[in-house]
Amino acid sequence: MSLTEKVAQLRAGIKRARLKLGLDTFVIALVGAIVLAYFWNDPGTYNGTVTLHDVANYGVSLIFFFYGLKLSPEKFKEGLSNWRLHVVVQTATFIAFPVIVLSLMSLLGTNGNKLFWIGAFYLAALPSTVSSSVVMVSIARGNVPSAIFNASISSLLGVFITPVWMGIILSSKGANYDITSVVLKLSLQVLLPVVLGILLHPKFGAFAERNKVSLKVFDQSIILLIVYTSFCESFANRMFAGHSIAEIFILGMAMIALFLLIYGIITLVSRLLNFSTEDHITAVFCGSKKSLVHGTVMSKVLFPGISGVGVILLPLMIFHALQLVAASIIAQKFDKR
Repeated sequence: MSLTEKVAQLRAGIKRARLKLGLDTFVIALVGAIVLAYFWNDPGTYNGTVTLHDVANYGVSLIFFFYGLKLSPEKFKEGLSNWRLHVVVQTATFIAFPVIVLSLMSLLGTNGNKLFWIGAFYLAALPSTVSSSVVMVSIARGNVPSAIFNASISSLLGVFITPVWMGIILSSKGANYDITSVVLKLSLQVLLPVVLGILLHPKFGAFAERNKVSLKVFDQSIILLIVYTSFCESFANRMFAGHSIAEIFILGMAMIALFLLIYGIITLVSRLLNFSTEDHITAVFCGSKKSLVHGTVMSKVLFPGISGVGVILLPLMIFHALQLVAASIIAQKFDKR
């Protein structure tokens, strides 16, 4: 075997191991964006005529426009009738998650870790993921039409429900929080582009489907840009100075525990309601995941001018990486049933 063949074989083996663990290229790129922000934060803190923040703002609207463009009304309607499944998923996403974290905040207190706790609650208040939930349900051979419906409706509900939950926390911390203004901004930046995309789906939906790989790269590039700029500000203002590696490790363990707890609750409810295996799969994957796309986008509206946004986003990014790993392993086990 030649050296070139050995290298190719090694790369293929590394790729297989990485995919098996759920460590896709995007997760690695997220870590890279944070490292880059640590060593080179000047571009992310630049306040000239055109900034990276401006580019990210326009990119966000395009992300949701293309999402609406790809959303087939036929597939959306196909999963509409399974109301018990929808109630379980949305209840887990918007009620169980926030109530659990809010209870822990009340029980344990937030002294010394306020931004981490705000970040954890922000994660809990976010809608479910869209593409990864549907992909995992498909791999596990679950109810794909219902997964598309739940992921889509969760994204739209999050524009209104997430700000309401965050209003409870931020107002209690003495922050000046105008929920009407926040919902209006999110509606213009998120909801309006989605609606426009859906209206144009009959004409340009095929174009979006043909170019879905390129659009995914665009989506991820904008998210990486938002993560980079957020951490540039946090590092520039030394927001992580008071937090040790041990604290971040404990935060990671807490995120794993949160995912497993929600997964267990949904599994129990699914059994009590006698869900089919396909519906159970859809419930656990759509109800236990959180959207990094919405989290990064909404952070720009919910936390304007806060230099510690990178710290607030950290629980979400840790949860995002861990949920991909856990969901990949679980999906493969379901597929082998």
